[in-house]
This record gives sequence, structure tokens and C-alpha cells, in this order.
Amino acid sequence: MKNRFFTFVLFSLALGSIAQNTTIQKKNDSSREALTAHKVLLIPFEPRLYMSEVDMAIHNESKLSAREIKYKFRDGINDQLYKAFKTSQYNVVDLMEDTLKYKKDTEGLYQYLSYEYLKVPDQNHYQAPKKEKEEKKIDKGQLNVETNGEMRFMDARISNPKAVSMIYAKYKTDLFVFINQLDIKASGSKDPTDLGPESAFRKIVVHYTVYTYEGKEINSGIAEEFFDPTINNPKKIIDKHFSKLALVIVQRVNKAIYPTATK
Repeated sequence: MKNRFFTFVLFSLALGSIAQNTTIQKKNDSSREALTAHKVLLIPFEPRLYMSEVDMAIHNESKLSAREIKYKFRDGINDQLYKAFKTSQYNVVDLMEDTLKYKKDTEGLYQYLSYEYLKVPDQNHYQAPKKEKEEKKIDKGQLNVETNGEMRFMDARISNPKAVSMIYAKYKTDLFVFINQLDIKASGSKDPTDLGPESAFRKIVVHYTVYTYEGKEINSGIAEEFFDPTINNPKKIIDKHFSKLALVIVQRVNKAIYPTATK
């Protein structure tokens, strides 16, 4: 009887150990990577580049602090991108999967990034955005700088390509997806006089840039999604709407990597 009890205890401990290891390895299990697939590194947005007009409403319902809301969304967009890329048969490393483990690499990459608002690229005829020259004109002795009303997004520029090479050498990731900024707007329209149907909805805007390991920018821009202003649960917003944003970004990356197959 004692031997049977001892055997049962050992068996239970073994099962517990297997379950624990499965949880730890839920994402970056290199043994299951497809050898021929592209490998993506997901870099989260810097906390300072989170712009939200709805956090108070979310706090009132969820009781989460402003910091907790920000970090739930920061983790949420990366998690949805991870799932979308995996579904599209990419290998993926998510720097939000273990913030302590990847902290040094994440902060190291941030040091080599510069940000700039540039024109949102045309995704139908994509070309990497370029810095525009400001045209200065003199009018009646006054210096005027023309303003351009075209939509802009926060683009990330890598100031030192060697930083990408070092990360590539470590993780063997040949694609780098930078989430540059996350905006959550209280209204779908910037114009307060706009009374159209979209003005009743909130809007999520993800600014992103995608580089190859050679430092070539192959896609960038914004992905947008409207959502119901009555939804103030971060998990519901992430599951229902961040998942759609992630799908849009993955489809654009697919088009850049496999242009003939996505026509």
C-alpha cells in the first residue's frame, strides 16, 4: 500500500513539472520552429509613446491604474501580433513575452531609434517614407513655413544598423517589427463638427515600422480600428480589436515579403 502511495506521489509531481515547463515554453520553443520560415522580432512601443483619451473611462469600469492600462495594451498588441504571425507560419520572438529576460535588448534597441512624423505611405503602392524638405517662403517680410494637411504617422529610424545586426546574430530574426506608438482616440473623427457615424466611435491607431535584418524598411504606416465607446474592458478591446490590427500588419508584411503571392 505504501509503495502504491509513493508511486502516485511521484507520478503527480512529474505531471506538475511537465505542466510548469509547458507554461514557461508557451512561446519561444525553438524546437518547434519551421527551418524555412522567416523569423520575426516584435519590439514593443516605448511607454512614453502611448497616447490615450479613454483611460479615465477604462479606469472607472476596470479600476486599473493608468500605468496598468498602458502596460496591458502594450503587452496586448504584441501578443496579438505574435498570434497573427504564428498563424501565417512565421517564427516569432516577442520581447514582451519576458520583460526581465529581454529588458537589456529592448532598451538597447530603443537607444538606436529616432522618431519622426512622416506622411502615411500608400499601401497600394508602398514606398518607404522620406523626410520632407520644408519650403520656406518670404511673404511681406515674414518667414512662412507651409503646413501640409496630409496624414502622418510616427516612423522609427534606426540610427545604427549594427544594432540590428547584433540582435540578428543573437536571435536569428530576419524581420524586425517595431511598434512605434499606440493612440486610442475618444472620437473617430479629429473634426469636432463632424457628426457622421464614425464620430460616435473610438479609434485605435497603431504606428509601426518593419525592417529586414539588413536595415531595409519594407513596410510602415498606421493600422486603424474603430470600436464601441461602451467597451471599457482592456481584455475585450485587445481580443476583439487588437487582433484585427495585428492581422492588417501581418498581411502587409506578407505582401512585402511575397509580392507575387499576395496579388
